[in-house]
Amino acid sequence: MIKIYSLSTCGHCRQAKQLLEELEADYSSVEVDRLEGEERSRAISEVRKINPALSFPTLVIGERVIAGNREKLIREALEEE
Repeated sequence: MIKIYSLSTCGHCRQAKQLLEELEADYSSVEVDRLEGEERSRAISEVRKINPALSFPTLVIGERVIAGNREKLIREALEEE
């Protein structure tokens, strides 16, 4: 399972999603800035647990957590999945 935490206004987030789509990866996306209330707090807490810097995008690919749009690491993680 691939999950990406992103911000709707983040260019790096858009690029990471575009890469996942180009690679035909099945993923779910959470646009944290579009959430409200408890749902938003929960998402921020989830990201902070796996990426204390709370930077975006944050991708979870299998057991790997990738902070940022790091194409090489994303490709490697997808190959391992």
